[in-house]
Amino acid sequence: MKQRDLGNSELSVSAVGLGCMGMSEFYGDTDEKESIATIHRALELGLNFLDTADMYGVGRNEELLAKALVGKRDQVILATKFGNRRGPDGSFLGVSGKPEYVKKCCEASLKRLNVEVIDLYYQHRVDPNTPIEETVQAMSDLVKEGKVRYLGLSEAAPATIKKAHAVHKISALQTEYSLWSREPEAELLDLCKELGITFVAYSPLGRGFLSGTFKSNDAIADNDYRKVNERFKGENIEHNYQLIEKLAGIAKEKNCTTAQLSLAWLLAKRDFIVPIPGTKRRKYVEENIAATEVVLSADDVKQLDEAAPIGFTHGLRYPEPSLKFVNL
Repeated sequence: MKQRDLGNSELSVSAVGLGCMGMSEFYGDTDEKESIATIHRALELGLNFLDTADMYGVGRNEELLAKALVGKRDQVILATKFGNRRGPDGSFLGVSGKPEYVKKCCEASLKRLNVEVIDLYYQHRVDPNTPIEETVQAMSDLVKEGKVRYLGLSEAAPATIKKAHAVHKISALQTEYSLWSREPEAELLDLCKELGITFVAYSPLGRGFLSGTFKSNDAIADNDYRKVNERFKGENIEHNYQLIEKLAGIAKEKNCTTAQLSLAWLLAKRDFIVPIPGTKRRKYVEENIAATEVVLSADDVKQLDEAAPIGFTHGLRYPEPSLKFVNL
């Protein structure tokens, strides 16, 4: 497996990581046995970068990783997040970056993950009511205490990143980025390069859309979050599927799938980008890892840029209530 340096650290991570969220919630039915087998298969193939969060399954996802990593902790770079508050029933209670909350969440994650240290600890969403400097100082204290190795931010604006980085070096910024969500190209990628921060692209396959699986909303299960996501509904999904039709021809020329082509595009855009496609099935983790062998030239990247121009995708990437918690 090809490796990429984790920003402002002594670590290297696999060029493609594994997002574990869907193993516990949001994307239809779950199967713990298959999820654990998927993690084990990923490790066998050289993937070492696993991504979770305390809110995924209200803690259950971290507990699942603890089971999967018995006897395998030294094989992984383990990332988790705090900041999105949820009740025991799963209800969303808002965002917190208060120092005392940061430390409380870290202790809880360490216990659920059954580890002594978290390799990369992210603030999942920026708390608009707590100065970022106070939040990052609390995170920095965790590094000094040996509970966390490196720090990250998720969905943070350029001004926020600069303030945070001034308190403690940030190693990774995690933000949605794919052929149908190209907003990071405006400022974030250049800022990450300037500050030596790895850009971790979540939903690099457009929540699975870029795999070509979803041609209509009818193909989505009722217990799947995508059922109510605007990009997967009505005229939006019909319009957005035109992108899959464009990608299919290019993928055929490259002897790969549209999903692999989409991941290869991200890897070719910048050498500090690490996509973390999520999956809960072995066959898809194998397909995603194989994307690292798809070679794209500068002309190929340009062709894909033109196939999916910025602003092409119809529909908000999150519902309005959720978007207000994205730091812009």
